[in-house]
Amino acid sequence: MDQKKLERIKNGKGFIAALDQSGGSTPRALKLYGIAEDSYSSEDEMFDLVHEMRSRIIKSEAFNSDSILGAILFEQTMDRDIDGVPTADYLWDKKGIVAFLKVDKGLDELKNGVQLMKPIPELDSTLKRALEKNIFGTKMRSVIKEANEEGIKAIVEQQFEIGKQIAEAGLMPIIEPEVDINAADKKECEDILKREMQKEIDKLPEGMEVMLKLTIPTEANLYKELIDNPKILRVVALSGGYTREDANKLLAKNEGMIASFSRALTEGLNVKQTDEEFNKLFDESILSIAEASNK
Repeated sequence: MDQKKLERIKNGKGFIAALDQSGGSTPRALKLYGIAEDSYSSEDEMFDLVHEMRSRIIKSEAFNSDSILGAILFEQTMDRDIDGVPTADYLWDKKGIVAFLKVDKGLDELKNGVQLMKPIPELDSTLKRALEKNIFGTKMRSVIKEANEEGIKAIVEQQFEIGKQIAEAGLMPIIEPEVDINAADKKECEDILKREMQKEIDKLPEGMEVMLKLTIPTEANLYKELIDNPKILRVVALSGGYTREDANKLLAKNEGMIASFSRALTEGLNVKQTDEEFNKLFDESILSIAEASNK
């Protein structure tokens, strides 16, 4: 594992940008950016448009290592170039930003109040390719909707089992058991989640580290013990549907937790904006998220 990248993620100031919308969420991401579904007629055209959007984001002068530590990419973004340079290399060599890869294949049906990850076929070959592409780590998401002990335990066990496989392959896993911000018993979900994660963290082999990506908790600093655990490289927060303003306010109450926002990061950006308008708004967004992350 690249020690410079490890040090940057472990101790750097700033946050991780989530640019990993995949097949199911891409139309929504494009719509928020001002590109309607009738603007493209095939999946290939859709992914070309989203790569143009991501390239514009990454190339923006606002998107720099002063505030951004890493960026989470979708597999197609990893496989494409920016100005003739592979995306992960462009991020690191030109921006000083560490690349992560989303590896999950979406969510299973709701069962026991949770949505586990679908099976991830050919994960080993994906991890091998990611290493060849100079990717530092991975991310995988599952979702908790209710405070169901059996369901939450299953989610955590699945996440850590695959996380260990990823770590053994030489990549840094970001484990993401998201708690739905609209769950009626959100705090109870988080209490169970913390307890189950602690069990799995205690079982990690000596010397193995993982990262956690979690919903901003109802109780401020709930995850402080996990943040301070030597087996946890970093704990990052997802915005989960909160507006950027609300996500920043909530995040700032949690010492040591940094952002890994997606929708809240790109909120307000539009394909029709001039580069000057785009960069100005994006710079303000990034600085506000970095400030909340550095509390």
